[in-house]
Amino acid sequence: MQEIISKAMYADDINMYIVCYRDMDTLKEVTLKDFLELSENFQLIPANRIVYIKRGDKIIYSKRSNR
Repeated sequence: MQEIISKAMYADDINMYIVCYRDMDTLKEVTLKDFLELSENFQLIPANRIVYIKRGDKIIYSKRSNR
């Protein structure tokens, strides 16, 4: 996941990436850029609450597939 985020931030268009994360009992989707701002760089929302990351329509990270 760290490689994906780093690539998105420094070598790609960060707005192409969507993060789905757990917020209480719901799942929320926001752009990676918005997630980093909301989470204050993972201080308020830890990385372990990320369910998946997708670029466009393709899921490129999924917590389920990485277990």
